[in-house]
Amino acid sequence: MQISDLIFKELLKRGYKLEGKTRIWDVADSKLWYLTPKQAQGFLDLSKTKGYKKAIIEKEVSLIKGHMKDFVRALPKTSCNIIDLGCGDGQKASLFIKELEKHMKIRYCPIDISSYMVSKAAKTIRKMKVGEVLEFKWNISDFENLNNVTPLFRDSGFEIHFMMLLGNTLGNFDREDMLHGVKTSMSKDDILLIGNGLTNGHQDWTQEYKNPVINKWLIQIPQQLGLSKDDIEYDVRFLNSRVEELYILKKDKKIKHLGKTLNFKKGDVVITAISYKYTKPGFNKILEKFFSKVKIYSDSQETYALALCKK
Repeated sequence: MQISDLIFKELLKRGYKLEGKTRIWDVADSKLWYLTPKQAQGFLDLSKTKGYKKAIIEKEVSLIKGHMKDFVRALPKTSCNIIDLGCGDGQKASLFIKELEKHMKIRYCPIDISSYMVSKAAKTIRKMKVGEVLEFKWNISDFENLNNVTPLFRDSGFEIHFMMLLGNTLGNFDREDMLHGVKTSMSKDDILLIGNGLTNGHQDWTQEYKNPVINKWLIQIPQQLGLSKDDIEYDVRFLNSRVEELYILKKDKKIKHLGKTLNFKKGDVVITAISYKYTKPGFNKILEKFFSKVKIYSDSQETYALALCKK
């Protein structure tokens, strides 16, 4: 597989840190997960697996359906833009569109770092033949640019946004400034719905993530660093309230690219993805740092939650 300049530069920039004598290379950045259509489709394939559905989708869908009336009541009665942050293939948004179109005029605005995902989501919603789908160049955006993007969707009759950050997307970020970016992109009448996994102290998250389909998807990142399947081994650990999906070097490996040389050593760890799992009080606490009103809805086992937020 061809070496990615972006991933290679990111690893060089970050370098490594030591845990004891083990070198930890961290390239866990969600913008690197969907650089190619193959990577994007790999995630969509993962989202259809039994394990992923059980851990995330089924819990989220159950909470959405169980509290849909609350979400509808929080929205305006006339119209809104459905801003689908990290839209994936649009299946999450379809649940709301089916219900909201009974109560108001709606427009669907998918936003994702991947043009492949935006196209998939737009196609999913267009098939429903409900409302309008806004798709143009600004839909391809990361969360750091939302303050410039979301105003472009506002116009006469559609001033209010219903923003969705579902599918544990928040947990994939290691920086609170991501929430700051979402907040600053909102107006005072906008609504934000966040879906994220919780940790209750009992669930073994590592087993949920030791999934060959996850490996098939994420291994494309070290492969785009010049590592082969024979060089690395997939593993998962739960550390500091987050799942870390990582690869362990089975041998020394020297990689030359862009006039630079990377020297991996046997036993080195390359972290490719993270997924934070907050306690319910911790989830509420971090959201209250950014939003004036927060209401948490969780499953009975407190393994997943939805948070309804206002600026």
